[in-house]
Amino acid sequence: MLRPFSLLLVLAGARLVAAADAPPARVIAADLAQPRGPMSRMYNFCVGAGRANEGLRADWQRQLRLVREQCGFRYIRFHGLFTDDMGVYFEDPQGRPAYNWQYVDELFDFITGIGMKPFIELGFMPNALASGPQTIFWWRGNVTPPKDYAKWEAFIAAFTRHVTARYGADEVRSWYFEVWNEPNLDGFWMGNPERKRFEDWAPAARAEYFKLYAASARGVKSVDPTYRVGGPATAGEGWIDETLAFCAEQKVPLDFVTTHSYATMSGYLDETGNAGTVLSPDRDAITAGVRRVRAKIDASPFQAVELHYTEWSTSYTPSDPVHDSYHSAAFILDKMRHIGAAATSMSYWTFTDIFEEAGPRRTPFHGGFGLLNYQDLKKPSFFAYQFLQRLGDTELACRDGDAFVCRDARGGAQALFWDFTLTHPGPSIINQEFYAKDQPAKDKGAAELRLSGLKPGTYRLTATLVGYRANDVQSAWRDLGSPAQLTRAQVDTLRGASSGAPTLEADVTVAADGKFARTFPLRENDVWFVALQPR
Repeated sequence: MLRPFSLLLVLAGARLVAAADAPPARVIAADLAQPRGPMSRMYNFCVGAGRANEGLRADWQRQLRLVREQCGFRYIRFHGLFTDDMGVYFEDPQGRPAYNWQYVDELFDFITGIGMKPFIELGFMPNALASGPQTIFWWRGNVTPPKDYAKWEAFIAAFTRHVTARYGADEVRSWYFEVWNEPNLDGFWMGNPERKRFEDWAPAARAEYFKLYAASARGVKSVDPTYRVGGPATAGEGWIDETLAFCAEQKVPLDFVTTHSYATMSGYLDETGNAGTVLSPDRDAITAGVRRVRAKIDASPFQAVELHYTEWSTSYTPSDPVHDSYHSAAFILDKMRHIGAAATSMSYWTFTDIFEEAGPRRTPFHGGFGLLNYQDLKKPSFFAYQFLQRLGDTELACRDGDAFVCRDARGGAQALFWDFTLTHPGPSIINQEFYAKDQPAKDKGAAELRLSGLKPGTYRLTATLVGYRANDVQSAWRDLGSPAQLTRAQVDTLRGASSGAPTLEADVTVAADGKFARTFPLRENDVWFVALQPR
């Protein structure tokens, strides 16, 4: 069965046969008898979402179930668990606290019911417990410290006792309690009404965060000292040295380290995208930072703790069309391949465009963070995670730095390979302009997949391509005239253009020598997933 893009495969095959003496520019070779080791599943350890209250929506839950089933995500992290729209904290006229966990129960019951776990972000501040009025985002998360740290600690302890009673200590021991979100940005912590320079604002803000961190850790561990607490959940890998030093000197528990990274040239926070972003020209963006942070942890008294990046992506704003672009799939795979074991998890921000920091959005493709848009349409980034999940459990030795080749228990083999080319021209144009336009991919020659060590017999070959105009829903949407509202017929058209159906399906015979070889055309930022399954 040939899909529309399969014509390129046919043409490429003819070209290569005609030039048999000219080897392909790239060879991806692996032997099923030469394993590298277990396939790392770091990539799907955790995924992000906007805020807790969005998780009560039927469409959000439908989409989380889908990415759980097709991408294998195991934990989910989100903001706003304690904001007033979750109704968790009240005080009577005498100032006595009253707790309410009904919305939290509904959300956590769903998450655990589909086989996932919460990676809990302890924040933001309930208004009745807040020391000030400063808020962030359309949904007004309060970002001020507690007015009474004893009440905050008691609140955290009560929350921890409640989830323990509901889900059991054994289950909660597998969860993570992360303290706050990006406290090194004044938008997320304390505010900055006096407009102080960062250098003048940061020392007091950091000291106040460490106070919050210590109180939160005491509250969680008062219920069970084995429960895991960590932070600092900073933007741009900030405050890592300071957090390690504080926890070591003050003997405050630090069971894991968290931070965030986005591959932009500047900036950290812009929910509207009005400032404009520029993708970093550094191929090692994000990857190099992860390695640096891991090295800092390894040189500290906490060298054994896990490192979790609880947010990462190409860009930190939910108004950046790079998130919708075909370029994102190869970008994701490059980072997952080269970060490797330096991080325990890289939590992609986010699984869905149901994300309301700037309020509800008015178009189906607006540069939202998600792997899926409002209509459950799969962006190219979605397929990066789906393909990773389809790889077998044993990774094979392979010298190609932009590929994973694996085998499974049934004797099948899977290869995931890509081209990662940075095509953004740099600061002369912002992402919001560059990735909003049609950006055709240039030819990169051909890649030959060579497998050996297969058992002789008949196999089903499937090959699926993601790239420019191949499972590229953004381009398909442009072809419709970029409608701001989609009809049912248009949704069906876009779903067909991003279905993930194989480009090529065929039966192939592996001879007694156990070898298989096939060439595939490759363009800038193309991603191929190839599977051979015994009949």
